[in-house]
Amino acid sequence: MTQINQKVKTRIWDLPTRLFHVLLMLCVVGLVITGNIGDSAMSVHFYLGYAVLTLLLFRVIWGVVGGHWSRFINFIPRPQKLIHYLRNFRNPDVNSSVGHNPLGAISVLTFLIVLSLQGLSGLMSDDDISVSGPWTALVPNSWVEFATRYHAKFGFPLIIILIFVHLFAVLYHLHVMKQNLIRPMIDGDKILPTDTPASIDSFKTRAIAFAVCLACAFVVYLFVTVSAA
Repeated sequence: MTQINQKVKTRIWDLPTRLFHVLLMLCVVGLVITGNIGDSAMSVHFYLGYAVLTLLLFRVIWGVVGGHWSRFINFIPRPQKLIHYLRNFRNPDVNSSVGHNPLGAISVLTFLIVLSLQGLSGLMSDDDISVSGPWTALVPNSWVEFATRYHAKFGFPLIIILIFVHLFAVLYHLHVMKQNLIRPMIDGDKILPTDTPASIDSFKTRAIAFAVCLACAFVVYLFVTVSAA
């Protein structure tokens, strides 16, 4: 066997990316639960929303400076690649992907956009009873009405749909395509050819990620408290 055909354990998902997925999942689940409970749980709902906005801002930045396979430039599919993937959808040998496959990449981007819209609309929402977002006093009433309606009637159901789509995709790949998408997101590694680029996942990059996350939290804090200025 030649060197080029050998396969080794390769770091694909760096620790910051893996933690992002776990924390985002927990926050979204918490948002769904507290949003349905309402009343006293809404204070927790808002804080979880701020956490999600922080994570989303971090992911955007990490999509530029993060590990090789976490960067948008390395997983956003070109139209030709997406078409090729769809034509060979049921052939895992032809459609093997190092990071996100083309459909997975589109799903991730869709989730990021939908969650961003949900978070921003939450900042402008007002239930006319006891709960209002921190931006409701800063924007026109028409914006508040639209944001409130979108947040509850459109954004929330869309997130539920996307959650089920994600779960279905994971189970489909696991049981039909025989591809485990969960394990690499836990330990970060895949068994791949030796010439596959690995994501740098060192103490330095993790420290940078932590600093970026703190900066994102501060930016969100400034946005949330702007009405108090």
